[in-house]
Amino acid sequence: MHPYVPLQSAGPLGLLPTVVGGVVFGLALAAPPGPMNAVIAEESAVRGWRAGLFAGLGAMVADLCFLLLSLVGVATVVTETPGLHRLMVATGGLLMLWFAYGAVRDASGFSSAEASGAESRGFRKALVLALTNPYQVVFWLTVGIGLLRPGTVDVLSSLPSVGTDTTGLLVVRTGHPALLVGLFGGIALWITGFPAAIVLARRRVEALAPAVAWASAAVLAVTGVLFLGQAVVQ
Repeated sequence: MHPYVPLQSAGPLGLLPTVVGGVVFGLALAAPPGPMNAVIAEESAVRGWRAGLFAGLGAMVADLCFLLLSLVGVATVVTETPGLHRLMVATGGLLMLWFAYGAVRDASGFSSAEASGAESRGFRKALVLALTNPYQVVFWLTVGIGLLRPGTVDVLSSLPSVGTDTTGLLVVRTGHPALLVGLFGGIALWITGFPAAIVLARRRVEALAPAVAWASAAVLAVTGVLFLGQAVVQ
């Protein structure tokens, strides 16, 4: 765990380390493979960059909703109500299986023409999928709350080999709006850059679109089955 230091010792670097730290954290949050990036990849490969962007915006809006609910304490209901948590896991699993079926249909009947209304479809798909994911709620109730609590984190001082020599060089202020700006800025970078990379690769290799759709279907199906399994054994 990174050591906390008093807020006033954030150092002469001002808010820049906080913004940069938020961007890095946002990228780390958005980039790992999973069902949300599977949806973004499928929408981008099959329907184009705008559809992928709007799918990413759906996921980001869900994160914003969870952030606000965590701030007012409403999100704790999910973790304190086992039946509700199980219901969310099961619902999320069923939705992932349904979206996997849709990805299979996209892969089987792929057309290079982008479907009309694809942006709103991708946005709704990602938003509903994210809102039924209880693990995003848990994230905002644990790591997210820590980021919102006023204080500072001296990032480099915790490194075992150079910690004492770098104290105060990279101090991130938690609970500061600049951290949230950086965090959602990092997410925005990912949801614009990732679809662009998928579309660029698709243009170079036209067969990539159905392949991405099949891969997305596999990720969604496996995750959906795991969610349903967890709902049964809880």
